[in-house]
Amino acid sequence: MEQSNANEELSAELLEIICCPVDKADLAYNKKKQTLTCAKCKYIYPIKEGIPILLPPEMIEAEKRNGKL
Repeated sequence: MEQSNANEELSAELLEIICCPVDKADLAYNKKKQTLTCAKCKYIYPIKEGIPILLPPEMIEAEKRNGKL
């Protein structure tokens, strides 16, 4: 299995179809920070090992508290 580069770029096709799970708005990709930011609610979603973590904010906070993110 190939290891993902931290600066790996998300595909244009993926960026076209994914949206904020809370309000369905477009997401802005920040390659350097490896994040996606909602255009409407401004919530920032992390990208870990090339995979967008599109959990609602309360679930991301719970995962952080449990040491899973």
